[in-house]
Amino acid sequence: WVRWSAELNSDSILNMESLIGGLIGDRLGRNANSKLTTGSGSSDVEGIVTNSAAGKTAASATAIAAAEIIDLIHSVDPAYRQSASAAIMMNDSTLKAVRKLKDGDGNYLWQMGNIQAGVPQTLFGYNIAVNQAMDSIEASKKVMLFGDMKKFYVRKVGAPALFVARERFAPDNGILGYIRFDGCLSNTAAIKHMATPAS
Repeated sequence: WVRWSAELNSDSILNMESLIGGLIGDRLGRNANSKLTTGSGSSDVEGIVTNSAAGKTAASATAIAAAEIIDLIHSVDPAYRQSASAAIMMNDSTLKAVRKLKDGDGNYLWQMGNIQAGVPQTLFGYNIAVNQAMDSIEASKKVMLFGDMKKFYVRKVGAPALFVARERFAPDNGILGYIRFDGCLSNTAAIKHMATPAS
């Protein structure tokens, strides 16, 4: 429940119901993403990273090499690599490090794409999914995923809901936000992770 005063509601230049409802929706979405990424799968939501199979362990706890990304990609069966939904997933700080990788001729491996033309950013020809719930590059972390992302299923029970409930806090205003969901990686061979070693 989020509650605010009737005075704020009537005096604010903003539509408080719309503003707070949007903020609750953002918060619910971020919370769901975090759990669907790294949930335990036993006492919590099943996370895609938690239940992915090991594909590659990097040599360094603080850096990733281009050859290691290639090893991760090839740790996944070609049937899943060729899927239209095959992608590389990492957080933004890992993407920043990966964007600096170059080939032997000094060309960046990462390709910018073109938002206006609907061409996504790519790495070794695969789409990149930026997920801030994934770990950054440091010791003993799972920092990158690769595989057929459609093999991870998300089950939403009902629809995310926001209720305006003035009567509960009369004369004040309140909104209740909730979401119910779960996730399942249907085939651990389809999505694999790159881990960093202990320091």
